[in-house]
Amino acid sequence: MQPLGGTYRIGSGTGHLRIKTTRTGLGRKAGHDLTIEAASWSGDVAVDPADPGRSSVTVTVDVASLEAVEGVGGLKALTDSDRADIKGTIRDKILRPGEHPTITFVSTVVAGSPESFTVTGDLTIMGTTRPITIEAGLGGDGRVRGAGTVVQSSWGIKPYSALAGALRLSDEVRVEFDLAPLS
Repeated sequence: MQPLGGTYRIGSGTGHLRIKTTRTGLGRKAGHDLTIEAASWSGDVAVDPADPGRSSVTVTVDVASLEAVEGVGGLKALTDSDRADIKGTIRDKILRPGEHPTITFVSTVVAGSPESFTVTGDLTIMGTTRPITIEAGLGGDGRVRGAGTVVQSSWGIKPYSALAGALRLSDEVRVEFDLAPLS
């Protein structure tokens, strides 16, 4: 496959952006490992195959669009009511989109080959900006897939807990993306 060059618009219409959480604590069997999807996000990718270091990525996520789409584990299946409660918790207690409506990522360094590359950049969540590195690659099917780890407390986020702290989300969450072939 020839490396692509040029500028591309990406977003919820061209792929998925998901956050994967895991549980910890004595009460972890009661909760779910969640997949939270950003229903509304967009970005721009500039690819320079002759000089990958001149490539760039910017992404903006609408915090209010984050929704639990899957829950694995737990004592019972994740219900629509549970999904609504999770969305409310994200909105009212954790990320507060009224104060911080977007999460942004702006790359600072792109390195590697189309099949395996890293994108390092500045991730801003709730007004706090920290560096993060994402590992990604272009698959034989033309899709671009990748992931990175966010340590919530590094951005001032207290991981969700319930049952007097016996059930907690792990501080580390995994952010994954899967994009349709760039065109």
